[in-house]
Amino acid sequence: MTDVVAELERRYPPVWAEEWDRVGLVLGEPSAPVRRVLCVVDVVPETVAEALDADVDMIVAHHPLLLRGVSSVAPTTYKGRIVHQLIRAGVALYVAHTNADVAAPGVSDALAARFGLTDLRPLRPAAPGSPAYGPGRGFGRVGELPSPMTLAELTRHAAAVLPATAWGVRAAGDPGRTVRTLAVSGGSGDAFLGDATAAGADALLTADLRHHPAGEHLAADGAALLDAAHWATERPWLDDLATLLRETTGVETLVSDLDTDPWTVHASTPAVDDRSPDREG
Repeated sequence: MTDVVAELERRYPPVWAEEWDRVGLVLGEPSAPVRRVLCVVDVVPETVAEALDADVDMIVAHHPLLLRGVSSVAPTTYKGRIVHQLIRAGVALYVAHTNADVAAPGVSDALAARFGLTDLRPLRPAAPGSPAYGPGRGFGRVGELPSPMTLAELTRHAAAVLPATAWGVRAAGDPGRTVRTLAVSGGSGDAFLGDATAAGADALLTADLRHHPAGEHLAADGAALLDAAHWATERPWLDDLATLLRETTGVETLVSDLDTDPWTVHASTPAVDDRSPDREG
């Protein structure tokens, strides 16, 4: 395990993580051998079961299992059951979260690759003096699409190139707006609305956008918005992570394709046009 952890911390130094984050080795004996690793976005009962079925020695996850303080890991609690399962099975757990977000390449580089973006630069560069400060590092990416698309076309394209979820992809802005420069940010992107406009992006693709911030951003002539499922924007990074570990440490790597997005049903109805001549009144 020492070699795997060393490679992870070389590529994604824990010191690059945000102060509130919890990254690094969570469970496992550092001296234990690692033959097979499962890469996941979320540590949930379904991905733990997948790890046990695949007889892996280690899970490398993007989202922390123990992000906030807990007073117990008793098996009668949700997180405690997971901890006990992993310890009983001898499966280690390692987390690379915001330190993988700001890395170059990192989570948003993998997302940008799904769209073929070129001339990449950070959406919010790491600040001078911060541990992560360096060439290309920072949250999100901004780049040029291979060919311009309207917002409507880009939304359909995003749904095709991202992992499928019930959430799908929704967009805000003029459907006919031409998008040449696209900003992307894996995971929750509410904080980067202003950054996208300041970077000259025509649109921002991210996740977990909220009603009021999105509406106010558009009212201020901000970049168009595309809102995808949180899991779908971070799943592409797992392929890069698996390749990194396989090529540098020689371990067998598996990637979880289990959709761990909590939203499982989607339905929509046609919008009513109040100006329709068929509308009564």
